[in-house]
Parts: sequence; structure tokens; C-alpha cells
Amino acid sequence: MNMSMKILLPFIGMVMAIMAQTGSVVVNKAAMSTGTNAYIIVVYGNTIAALILLPSALIFHSRSERPPLTFSILCRIFLLGLFCCSAQIFGNIGIEYSSPTLSTAMLNLIPAFTFILAIIFRMETVNWRSSSSQAKVFGTVMSIGGAFVVTFYKGPPIIRLSSSLPNSPYQIFSSSRSNWILGGLFLAVHAFSISLWYILQATVVKKYPAILLSVFFQCLFATIQSAIFALIAVRDASAWEIRLDVGLIAALYTGIVATVLYFSVIVWCVEKVGAFYCSMFKPIGIIFGVIMGAIFLGDSVYIGSLVGAAIIVTGFYAMMWGKATEEKLIEIESLDQNKLPLLQPGIQDKRSSSIGG
Repeated sequence: MNMSMKILLPFIGMVMAIMAQTGSVVVNKAAMSTGTNAYIIVVYGNTIAALILLPSALIFHSRSERPPLTFSILCRIFLLGLFCCSAQIFGNIGIEYSSPTLSTAMLNLIPAFTFILAIIFRMETVNWRSSSSQAKVFGTVMSIGGAFVVTFYKGPPIIRLSSSLPNSPYQIFSSSRSNWILGGLFLAVHAFSISLWYILQATVVKKYPAILLSVFFQCLFATIQSAIFALIAVRDASAWEIRLDVGLIAALYTGIVATVLYFSVIVWCVEKVGAFYCSMFKPIGIIFGVIMGAIFLGDSVYIGSLVGAAIIVTGFYAMMWGKATEEKLIEIESLDQNKLPLLQPGIQDKRSSSIGG
């Protein structure tokens, strides 16, 4: 594979992954607007993902190569499933009350929340004299500030398409201000749940590197957890019926595209070009969210969403710059330390020769 293809394929892969993630938001919104229950989508989506991942995991990870699955690791994977399940439920509720534009904008809060949690759990340190640490802190504050703007300031519509699609079965009418704020708060909790997932996943993957098996168990636990929650929250038995409508498409899309395909592409891209390169594509989701929401849902675009999204993206890239600078400094320091032992014998030889002379 030549150099141009090594660069092009991860780029295409990341664009596809972000489109898949944004598409999940739009499809779920369309399904919920036509009566599909938000919790049922989560249950069926995780069930489909688990059924697909099980044979793949067993084939990819042979019995001899599988690390031992201890009770401690299983408990941690159970928590990962709980964070994943919670994120999906809060995300769907947030989308139901707001729009794909707000949802994709709030996803950029994940690095900020992850950074704060990493400091709390002592996985990250802040050196206030370092420009990289200052950039990460500044980016965190900007991202959270932008989230407040997006949530509490809706503003006048820039593009109003709802009225032009009166006969569309997926038309989304303008949410009231209270619903919009409620949706933003649920989406913030959604982002926070994903950040918790990232923090715990970082420790689990070191102890249990069989990634496909780990994700299968996460989906299995998420299926059980979301099913228990849905059985308590959903009293109408007819909501569980599988119909040939947008609800079925949403469940299939969540399980196959937004979970299995998205995860596979992300893991492949991270392996090829690194996590930092992949993270740079997150803000593109806002663009896809606006376009898909306008085309498929007749969603209006509000000035508050764009202003807040711009602030969040600014904070996002400030954090990424700080992280990249920090990683570069660590790499330089490690190279210097590796060179130091090589220099010592030469120094000693010169000293010994000068003494002998």
C-alpha cells in the first residue's frame, strides 16, 4: 500500500464513521417522532449488536489466545455496559426533546468531561506553567461554555424548513424552549456517561485486551440492563412489537451500523493513524447533523446552535492542540532518555583514554 492510500483510507474511514454516528441520531429521531419508544430502540439495538459480535469474537479470539476472564474484569465490563446503556438512553431522550444539530454539537463535550474525570482519577496532571495544560484547561472551559450557549440560547431560526414539509411523515415541529433545555441537559448527561465509559475502558483494555469479546459482553450486559429499565418504564406491551416501519430500521441501524460497524472502523483507524487524528473528525458531525436533519427531518437551524457549536469546536481543537503538544514533548523526552545510555560509554572511553594518556 503506497503512502497516499495509507492517508486516504483512514480519512474515508473516519468520514464514514462520523456519518454512521450522525445517521444514528437522525434515524432514531425519525423513529421516535413516529411513535417508537426511545428505550425499546436501545434494547433491540444492543441485542442485534451482541448477536453479531458473538460469532465474530469467538472466531477472531481463539480459545488459546483469550485472556482469563476474572470476576473483577467481568464486574468492570458490567459497569461499561451500564455506562453504555445509560448513554444510549439519555442520548435518545435528548434527541427526542431537541434536534440532531444539538445532539452532534454536544458530543464534542466528551473530551472536556473525559479530561476532568482523568484529573479526578489522577490519570492526568495539570501543570499550570505549561502551555499544553493551559490549552487543555482553556478548551475544557470553552467546550462547557459552548454547551451552555447551545442549551439555554436557542435564538431565531436561520433556516426554517419545517413549514416547507407539511406532508412529511418525519416532520419535526419546533420544540418549546423548556423542551430544548431539557434535551440539552439529557445530551450533556449522555456525553458525561460516554466519558465515564472512556475512563473505565482505558483500564479494562489493559487487563483484558480481547476487544471484540469485551465489547460483546458490554452489549450483552447493556441489553439486559436496558431491557430491565424498559420493562419498568414502558407499561404499554404493544410498544415491544416489531413493525415494518422506521422503528425497525432504527433498531437495525443502531445494532449493525452505529455499534458494530462504527466500532470496527474506529478501532481500525486508531490502529492505523492514532487516536489524535481520529478525534479531529468529531466536529464534522455537527455539519452532517445540520444537513441530515434539514433534509430528512425538515429540522430548522437556529443561530444559538451554530454559535454554541462554534464555541464548543474552538474548545475542542484547543484541547486537541494541548494534547498533541504534550504527547510530542513526552516523545522527545523519551528519545532523549534512550540516547543518554548510548552516550555514556563514549564519555567514559574519552575519560579513560585521557587518564591513560
